[in-house]
Amino acid sequence: MVSALSLTLVACGSKSTTAWCVDRLAPPGGKTKGGLRVVPDSLCNSRDPQAGAVSYGRYYWYYGGKRDSSGYVSGGSSYGPKNGDIKTSKGSTLARKGFGGRGKSGG
Repeated sequence: MVSALSLTLVACGSKSTTAWCVDRLAPPGGKTKGGLRVVPDSLCNSRDPQAGAVSYGRYYWYYGGKRDSSGYVSGGSSYGPKNGDIKTSKGSTLARKGFGGRGKSGG
């Protein structure tokens, strides 16, 4: 019983979502119409991913979705996930949510 609970906690805590830094002012495009233009993560690093909502600057984190070969992402959300880790496209952890707290680290 204990090992089943342990496996459940590990599985729930290991889910991660990719955060893409996108440009609010770039025209929508990409292979999937309406995609958001992905820009270098460093342009979004001042944004606090714990807030879970879109900032009002030019660049912001977009969560989930898929990036196409033309550099646009679609199918995600402007709001961060409630659980799991949030990682940049380069693999840096922005936030840890769910079991174990809400710590964050820079990337």
